[in-house]
Amino acid sequence: MEMFGGINPAVLIASLMVASTPILLAALGEMVVEKAGVLNLGVEGMMITGAICGFIVAVETGSPLLGFLFAAVGGALLSLIFGVLTQLLLSNQVATGLALTLFGLGFSALLGQGYIGVKAPTLGRIDLGPLSDIPVLGRILFSHDPMVYVSLALVVAIWAFLRFTRAGLILRAVGESHEAAHALGYKVIRVRMLAIMFGGACAGLGGAYLSLVRVPQWTEGMTAGAGWIALALVVFASWKAGRVLVGAYLFGGVTVLQLNLQAAGAKVPVELLSMSPYLITILVLVLISTRGAQGAPASLGRSFNASS
Repeated sequence: MEMFGGINPAVLIASLMVASTPILLAALGEMVVEKAGVLNLGVEGMMITGAICGFIVAVETGSPLLGFLFAAVGGALLSLIFGVLTQLLLSNQVATGLALTLFGLGFSALLGQGYIGVKAPTLGRIDLGPLSDIPVLGRILFSHDPMVYVSLALVVAIWAFLRFTRAGLILRAVGESHEAAHALGYKVIRVRMLAIMFGGACAGLGGAYLSLVRVPQWTEGMTAGAGWIALALVVFASWKAGRVLVGAYLFGGVTVLQLNLQAAGAKVPVELLSMSPYLITILVLVLISTRGAQGAPASLGRSFNASS
């Protein structure tokens, strides 16, 4: 079963799931942050920091799982800087997020100087026995590494958390009206700080997936705009976890398809294929801006001052 000059659809879909995982993890974390009313544009910086933290720990310990753990911690710690500046010192969220990205890119380049060209230990696929041998479906659904399944479980967990739990209701209340939530006695700053750290941890995991699974080596700037695509994805998905999954797989599909078309010798300029995921991101944002962002939290990007 082949198409596009030798591209197997089952392999294409399986590759799409792998390619989408870093963007999906980062976008899910950012969605929770924005649901709490905070706009963190530092996703790219947190992803690249997670990528180098995870890579260093995995190389030094030989354990990719430890690498992922420390990547989450690294992303969360970097996001904590953003949280302190924006929530406690009331700095501008847009400017602080952009500064966080610049800091993350520079900091990761500094940490990674001695690791260029080093091969990292990578996660193996989970052995699901006979399920992996099912024609077509086995290759698509049952032949992945653990983080692909973690990202899918996270979609369900975040959806259930926001929809059915009291903590999720409080987080959404803070994002819709922080004054009303504060008047009801909820700790607005605490809720937002926890959401920011969760978003940082997810972005760190997404970055580590790039350096430990997709390309098991370290190169400067290897996120290559994935953090910005994740940010666009949250808006595209109207702040809904299920739509984030669909959107991530859509963008991942474009990325994988352009790589496969290049490999298959498609008569389209390589540069045009390479920039296609970013062109589609821009088109999506333009379309959204013309019809308005539906479902945006009412307090998104607004600073909260308890004394006011």
